[in-house]
Amino acid sequence: MSSLLRATLITLALLTTAGCTNKPVLNTQHELPATSQVSEEKMKQVIVAALQKREWTVQRLSPQLVQAEITVRGQFYAAIDIRYSRNSYAITYRDSRDLGYKDGKIHRNYNRWVSMLDRDILAGLRSAGIQ
Repeated sequence: MSSLLRATLITLALLTTAGCTNKPVLNTQHELPATSQVSEEKMKQVIVAALQKREWTVQRLSPQLVQAEITVRGQFYAAIDIRYSRNSYAITYRDSRDLGYKDGKIHRNYNRWVSMLDRDILAGLRSAGIQ
């Protein structure tokens, strides 16, 4: 195999791999069983505790809405909205920088951060005897 062909194939493989880092933005939504409803205050406490555990910064707390942001390695920034009620919560994308957001797709690390946060909220609800 010629070195030019080999170099072309390697470059093509690297470009393909680099293009695979963007995934559809992860937005989550969970409904609690009717028998497991909790006060809005307790739901807010569980959400804030999970955010703090994952080193997100709470920007704004209002009834039924928590806005938070995270900056990773001083460069990668993401902001989310978490809407909640007595029987549900939803995490939605709000903004980002340096994560390649375009046309509803974003770097896979954003989805990983949201997924881990979501798991921590669910774990917090379970440990509080909810769900």
